[in-house]
Amino acid sequence: MAVQISFVVPAYNEERLLGDTLLALHAAARAVGEPYELIVADDASTDATAAVARQHGAQVVSVAHRQIAATRNSGARAASGTWLVFVDADTLVNEAVLRAAVQALRAGAAGGGAHLHFDGPLRLSARLFIGAGVWVLRQARMAAGCFIFCQKQAFDAVGGFDEAYFGAEELVLSQALKHQGRFVILRESVTTSGRKARTHNGLDLLRLTGRVLRHGRRALQGRQGMELWYGERRADPAARSPTHEESR
Repeated sequence: MAVQISFVVPAYNEERLLGDTLLALHAAARAVGEPYELIVADDASTDATAAVARQHGAQVVSVAHRQIAATRNSGARAASGTWLVFVDADTLVNEAVLRAAVQALRAGAAGGGAHLHFDGPLRLSARLFIGAGVWVLRQARMAAGCFIFCQKQAFDAVGGFDEAYFGAEELVLSQALKHQGRFVILRESVTTSGRKARTHNGLDLLRLTGRVLRHGRRALQGRQGMELWYGERRADPAARSPTHEESR
């Protein structure tokens, strides 16, 4: 049976959380009943990310970009599905949100995203910052990078993720997909890790915001100042234990 949904998961040193992400995708896709495949774009990981991916039935695409847009695009090039669903390695997708995405795509939407729920405790400054960011995304009808879906034909037509960007590439893609057709933000939510908000303080977030306000898009077109995504990963005080269960 031809693949309908291609899940593309970019990953760098994600052995701890990747297993849960893939198990959730298996469960959601089987409940929805669409033929699917899992693709993990492993971007030069030095841990067991690739092994965890294979253990859970994913095809591994090995790259060494250390650049999120290029890594997402490499995973998409290996996809054979009619629909692409990009999911971050620390994000849990449930049946409800996947079913809603499928319904939107089947109804002709070019693409879309979903609401977000962050796991674990967050300090007040992080809750305020994230709350404001989520509100802006909703008002602008932009998808957060942890979950974005689209027609593969529309994705190819816009050239995929713009590799000039080291961050906010999902916002650039969202805007481009709007020129290909209807772009929807689902009422349903995915659950994504709040680890970056827990391991970086409010000053870190304000510095990044200030760089973007001062330099515009140029602030997102290099690694400098993008330590939130490309810096050394800090230990998450609320980290959940890794799963060792194999997919069935």
